Amino acid sequence: MTRHDLVVIGAGPGGYVAALRAAQLGLDVVCVEREEALGGTCLRVGCIPSKALLESSERFAEARDGLAAHGVRVEGVALDLAALMTRKEEVVRTLTQGVAGLLGRAKVKVVRGTASFAAPGRVEVRPSNDDGADGDEAVEVLEAERVLIATGSRSATLPGVELDGDRVGTSTEALSWDAVPDHLVVIGAGYIGLELGSVWRRLGARVTVVEVADRILPGMDSQIAKEARRAFEAQGLEFRLATRVAGAAARGEGARVELEGGETIDCDRVLLATGRVPNTEGLGLDAIGLELDERGRVPVDDAFATPVAGVYAVGDCVRGPMLAHKASEEGVACVEGFVTGHGHVDYGAIPGIVYTEPEVATVGATEDELRESGRDYRKGTFPFQANGRARALGHTRGLVKILADAETDRVLGVHVVGPRAGDLIAEAVAAMAFGASSEDLARTCHAHPTLSEAVHEAALAVDGRALHV
Repeated sequence: MTRHDLVVIGAGPGGYVAALRAAQLGLDVVCVEREEALGGTCLRVGCIPSKALLESSERFAEARDGLAAHGVRVEGVALDLAALMTRKEEVVRTLTQGVAGLLGRAKVKVVRGTASFAAPGRVEVRPSNDDGADGDEAVEVLEAERVLIATGSRSATLPGVELDGDRVGTSTEALSWDAVPDHLVVIGAGYIGLELGSVWRRLGARVTVVEVADRILPGMDSQIAKEARRAFEAQGLEFRLATRVAGAAARGEGARVELEGGETIDCDRVLLATGRVPNTEGLGLDAIGLELDERGRVPVDDAFATPVAGVYAVGDCVRGPMLAHKASEEGVACVEGFVTGHGHVDYGAIPGIVYTEPEVATVGATEDELRESGRDYRKGTFPFQANGRARALGHTRGLVKILADAETDRVLGVHVVGPRAGDLIAEAVAAMAFGASSEDLARTCHAHPTLSEAVHEAALAVDGRALHV
């Protein structure tokens, strides 16, 4: 048995970042991780590998379809899927090793295995594979003044969808297919479904996206979602909206998707991308009397403390958006609270990004939310087709949209669909974090020619004085 200041369960973006910050603050920290590679779902089978595939597939599609417009003539463009996957794995391997190096240099002890509570402040860790385990002799017991749960999330299931890990699978399987499907059906038109659907569409698959809502990207600004849908349809993605899936299963060398009403779709593979659920199974929460909420999440207060003294939680297993950067911010705020008494996350300024082409990025309130709440606001938009840098890049689809309070002019939300939207949204996040007005953005000099000028012009448009449209 060993005694520590803090035990962190999970080495994903919430856990390992919390462990690093806690070590910086002088705490003796141990981090428990059941997987061999560190970094959590995000790094191993989520954010990082999907972005690597998005980048490679976009370059392939550009070489095949887009370089001629730039005067570059390429013949015989061919896909080497194995090499593409090898590059993806190398990106993941390098970054997981980087996390291990960071924890090592910070003197954070890493324990491999599956953690569960034996009592408040007491965690038992069993080998993840149990190979060679001899009863309780293989169990390592950790004691700590505080325990932080950062176990993340896993892919949500859907009644009637029979996952077999091959023909019908989740994003984990879709990151590693060894052949391009002729026809892929994606269930869910959210971030994950659109990103991986885009990857396989670019590589040559026919892609049909089935969504129960009457729009893509539910919860995102509807104007932005409509613009994104037009872009994706132009790229060949097919959408079946307001359509409920009754079931899906492998069928011979392919799969069959059953829709409510009796219609069926035969395809090669099915990707289930209907969101994620908290990873809280097997934690032994009963042993400490910790009950989950109605959505299976760990209940926490503003300091990330659970109802059980000394037990805390952050990331995907608590309330709020399931985003890696949100988890990291919570991890830092939580452990800073331990040492300094202060820790804060601004949930009104957490960006969300879809890394398709064009990218889609959002922060703050949507126009739909403002309209529904009855709040008075002003709106400014600016299209990328009027931006010089976008013209030079050859990516002119999309727009920037800024929403500001009608009375105070404070920025309430910014939404972008267009080239490098994920990078452009950072300016909006910083502006909102400091309580900026649209006039503040309008009065800020933006370099020319850059994509960020579209943000500047949208800010000017809030006051009806955009210059270049």
